[in-house]
Amino acid sequence: MKLIPSLLTAALLFSAGVAHAGVLVGGTRLIYNGAKKESSLSVSNPDKVPYLIQSWIETTGSGAEKAPFMITPPLFRLDGGQDNVLRLVRTGGNLPENQETLYWLNIKSIPSTVKQQDRNTLQVAVKTRIKLIYRPQGIKGVPEDMAQSLKWQVTGKQLKVTNSTPFYMNFLQVKLGNTEVDDATYVAPMSSANFALPAGASGNNVQWKIISDYGGIGPEHSVSL
Repeated sequence: MKLIPSLLTAALLFSAGVAHAGVLVGGTRLIYNGAKKESSLSVSNPDKVPYLIQSWIETTGSGAEKAPFMITPPLFRLDGGQDNVLRLVRTGGNLPENQETLYWLNIKSIPSTVKQQDRNTLQVAVKTRIKLIYRPQGIKGVPEDMAQSLKWQVTGKQLKVTNSTPFYMNFLQVKLGNTEVDDATYVAPMSSANFALPAGASGNNVQWKIISDYGGIGPEHSVSL
């Protein structure tokens, strides 16, 4: 039987998923407190096979600018049933002190393979990408404290949100009336973001929930337009 490429890819990935449980990262985001010398994130291997773990940090821009952070260890072996800790240290950079700055923390896990005669093996490297948010020492509180202050308006087929706070607001859910806005992700501090409205979306009320520093779900907020 001939498998089309998409089905073949799905079959291979399924087989790999059965063979390896995968590396677990201890968080969906990492808040770097500017008042501290470093921040850390745990990495665990519940599998029986060792993994090679590679980590690096990227800026949100498309240029060659380097993120002003050092991560250690950047490359290491993580044996089955073992844990390790990634430590991040700020190495400089002229970062704003009145608002947060966003970076991306990448963690790639590559499983080891054992050669077996007359058998093909598939090695799948899995990359986890989470937000790394630098929070300056002078900023007090958490995003939830100011989530209700977001300003919303409908412009044509776009839903615009304006964030006058120093925090990144990461959305779990945004709805206009009873319709969920699918591509609502986040809005940067002191800026605005526009999200496409689904066809047929209408209403004069916006409801939203944000994600906390620890990946939890905040209460629902609402405002009439």
